[in-house]
Amino acid sequence: MRRSTTRRLVSALATAAVITAGLALPMSTASAQTGSATGYASQNGGTTGGAGGQTVRATTGTQIHQALCDRPSTSTPIVIEVQGTITHGNTSKVSGPGCETADGVIELKKISNVTIVGTGSGAVFDQVGIHIRESRNIIIQNVTVRNVKKSGSPTSNGGDAIGMEKDVRNVWVDHVTLEASGGESEGYDGLFDMKNNTQYVTLSYSILRNSGRGGLVGSSESDLSNGHVTFHHNLYENIDSRAPLLRGGIGHMYNNHYVDLHKSGINSRAGARAKVENNYFEDSRDVLGTFYTNERGSWEVRGNVFDNVTWSSQGDKNYPAGPDPRSTTSVSIPYSYQLDDAGCVPEMLGRIAGAGKGNRVSDGDCEAQEPVDPDPTDPTDPTDPDPVDPDPTDPPEGVNLSIGAGADGSGKGGGTSYGNVVDGDMGTYWSPSGSTGRISVKWGSDVTVSSVVIREASGAEGNIGSWRLVDHDTGAVLATGTGAGVITFGPTSLRKINFEITSSNGTPRVAEFETYA
Repeated sequence: MRRSTTRRLVSALATAAVITAGLALPMSTASAQTGSATGYASQNGGTTGGAGGQTVRATTGTQIHQALCDRPSTSTPIVIEVQGTITHGNTSKVSGPGCETADGVIELKKISNVTIVGTGSGAVFDQVGIHIRESRNIIIQNVTVRNVKKSGSPTSNGGDAIGMEKDVRNVWVDHVTLEASGGESEGYDGLFDMKNNTQYVTLSYSILRNSGRGGLVGSSESDLSNGHVTFHHNLYENIDSRAPLLRGGIGHMYNNHYVDLHKSGINSRAGARAKVENNYFEDSRDVLGTFYTNERGSWEVRGNVFDNVTWSSQGDKNYPAGPDPRSTTSVSIPYSYQLDDAGCVPEMLGRIAGAGKGNRVSDGDCEAQEPVDPDPTDPTDPTDPDPVDPDPTDPPEGVNLSIGAGADGSGKGGGTSYGNVVDGDMGTYWSPSGSTGRISVKWGSDVTVSSVVIREASGAEGNIGSWRLVDHDTGAVLATGTGAGVITFGPTSLRKINFEITSSNGTPRVAEFETYA
């Protein structure tokens, strides 16, 4: 289903960024908890799980319950290292002062300071869900939870792979794989659900796939006590909807890859506010908006890529953000974080997201080259109007808005600078670190641009091959074509514009990247 494209990860060490500089490599298989909580789970006092407590090994669900129950109190820190397959047959209720457990579900109820981490050859919870209720400071890492059902047989946790409800605080779920084998009609519910006053949660470096419902934050339009949730570096694949459904509160979604979303994706409703940054949306429908209700939410969008995304028409109970997603709110984030380029995300997450990947993470320094359009001049492709004037000597009238603006890019060749394309000097230039790359002009506030002039340095004329001109914040493609020159398009309000060189006939040298109203 995915387009046949080539993506290259570009940073200081090019593709090696994913293997060395771009990833921390603690070990091939996790041994106890690794890393520190990120996103909103790092707030409200932080999330440390069972750090500092006893480490216990478990190969059955009953042993997990026993480890909880054997603690002196419900708050005594504990790290439970799990290996093997947890099933209904080996998950029984255990009683004790440190627990309230039940058969057929991993029950983390009225407890705190617990880490559950897969180790050794891995941990799989097969048809057994993980239920967190009235608990805080919980970490779940490096496990697979699959095929948890709410109807049929056997059932567990209301059909949620991981479910949180009633006064839950500070949960970090990291490097997990959550999967089903269908939707509600096949007996499954959500993969990652939060409701009834659940706050300060982060889901990171995880895979959610093959389900009708990715997950929700808030069980109804009146359940608005949830929020402060971060979703970053996750893969959502083959999901009908709820990626996630966000009711009320704040959600921060960055550097996720959404592919094959059938009905809708990020569904911000009932006053929710979503900050949606540097995600890659691919081969999907209605990936952002308010859906199935007139109680609308809002969103802030920046740096996302929309690759083969289709949008429905706005109507009653249907308010898609596209086809030209724009911010409808502003969301302030209280924690620090580093953004990878959206174009890096698919290949990166293919290497590091999910259980059994060594808990590897990005260093936030990955930059990307966009896919090459195999025929940018194809007249049958309505997105390729080839709007370039091959004669750059007759620029549009008016002031060059690039003078005094900022500039950055995907990488730069030796002796060149991003700023050289906005200095008004044809004697200076920028070259990419390879044969292709991105150069951008940016402003501190919105400007309206309707034409661009790309000028090549002396001696490099004709080196630029195919290119795309992109609104950086929305991912909208403004124009495509080949060669340098004058590029015109509909007036567009933006803060950053990308000129992405996707093929070349030699080393590109861009002397000036001029912009005009």
